[in-house]
Amino acid sequence: MPEESMTVLPYGMGRSYGDCCLNDGSALIATHQLNRFIDFDPHTGILRCESGVTFQEIAHSTVPRGWFLPVTPGTQFVTVGGAIANDVHGKNHHRAGTFGRHLTRFELLRSDGERLLCSPDDNRELFCATIAGLGLTGIITWAEFKLQPVRGPYIDVESIKFGSLDEFFEISADSDREFEYTVAWLDCVSSGDKFGRGVFLRGNPADAPADAVSARSPAALLSVPFDAPSWALNSYSVKAFNAAYYGKQFEKIKKFRSHYRPFFYPLDAVQHWNRIYGTRGFFQYQCVVPEEHNNRAIRSILNSIVQSRGASFLAVLKRFGEIESPGMLSFPRPGITLCLDFPNHGDVSLEFMRELDRMTREVGGAQYPAKDATMAPQSFRQYYPRLREFEQYRDPRYSSSLWRRLMEGTR
Repeated sequence: MPEESMTVLPYGMGRSYGDCCLNDGSALIATHQLNRFIDFDPHTGILRCESGVTFQEIAHSTVPRGWFLPVTPGTQFVTVGGAIANDVHGKNHHRAGTFGRHLTRFELLRSDGERLLCSPDDNRELFCATIAGLGLTGIITWAEFKLQPVRGPYIDVESIKFGSLDEFFEISADSDREFEYTVAWLDCVSSGDKFGRGVFLRGNPADAPADAVSARSPAALLSVPFDAPSWALNSYSVKAFNAAYYGKQFEKIKKFRSHYRPFFYPLDAVQHWNRIYGTRGFFQYQCVVPEEHNNRAIRSILNSIVQSRGASFLAVLKRFGEIESPGMLSFPRPGITLCLDFPNHGDVSLEFMRELDRMTREVGGAQYPAKDATMAPQSFRQYYPRLREFEQYRDPRYSSSLWRRLMEGTR
């Protein structure tokens, strides 16, 4: 361990977009060498592995044997420890909830050297604090969870164009009943009669077994070779991209079969995709807001984003389900979640991010700490009412840049 005056923070793949995996001025504990599989029962799908094992490694090993991750975010380059710390969610939240719901137990190493077995029955409070605990309760050395049975590596997909938010809500309600996976790409630039248009994707695991080669074969990778100039990504280029993306599908509904990788992880096929934002990078904003008063909250937020003309082409809209997570600080809750990027234009961008935070707070929504860099301390307190309870279980030696930024105004 580093010297006593320094705080520490576990660090996995570093794929969080904000500062929850940073510990400026103190120490990070890299967990990538905790990368061993410990046990797997091919009859029950229960897997035990060290916390540095990635979702990519799990799927690569288990899909050929008829099992897949119960919940996965939009990248496979996350560790099991990071998935627990941020209680990741995915396209099947309405059916499966968050990753934390599928944990059966894990071992937690505290800074005093104590090793604790945590489960819904043993050390339950630490179990609930560690799920979505932002890495602040200790180091997860290993974890055990149940995988989902699948017939093969493919998803039967339907892609549906929608012309408005009203149409999105109708398709979403219908899709949640019939499909395991649902998500929508949203045009966050167009206004007028094109406001709220997008493409809805829904899918179910295909009942089509495949050989091990097709299940494991790596996807072809593209790469962004250099940082784009700051002027390249602007309202005009984004609007042109959105028009092309929306228009490339001529039919209303398109059906096809997809390998799980491009379906779940489209950006993973493009190395260094963040370079399209240039050297100043980007901010990501993800909120969830209530479904009430004809979805007035999400309409208002989206209208402000369109009027700002600052959004990128990477915008995702989804309806969260009713399934509650055991995590004290878990982000998903019933409502509509919107996630998108904003190129960093300095003070103008910062001010708009703070405005979105204010709007989210006023409508009773929440923001996702794993993707935050600008949330106000008072917002954090409102979004996560179990924050004081969580503090009782935080390891005093553990801290992060996000924790210090957000807790400064809550003490």
